[in-house]
Amino acid sequence: MASEMTINHREKAYELLKADAEKILQLIKVQMDNLTMPQCPLYEEVLDTQMFGLSREIEFAVRLGLVDDHDGKELIDSLERQLSALHEASTKK
Repeated sequence: MASEMTINHREKAYELLKADAEKILQLIKVQMDNLTMPQCPLYEEVLDTQMFGLSREIEFAVRLGLVDDHDGKELIDSLERQLSALHEASTKK
């Protein structure tokens, strides 16, 4: 029973972190489509702040034992790759 609850908490923690990563991606998409260019300091400030916040969330979840360190790093790396592709696509427009 306790083991099942632990697994449930881990799954929920990882899903919440994935949802936060997706929110960052969507925020940046909207910002790039409607508001500012990637070279704009506001864009970079928002991106840096959001990425820092997510990395701190992941670090906290890892310290609690809810998320494996490797999985947390992969989540950040995946988001960075997606954001890089998005940035590249927007500069080719």
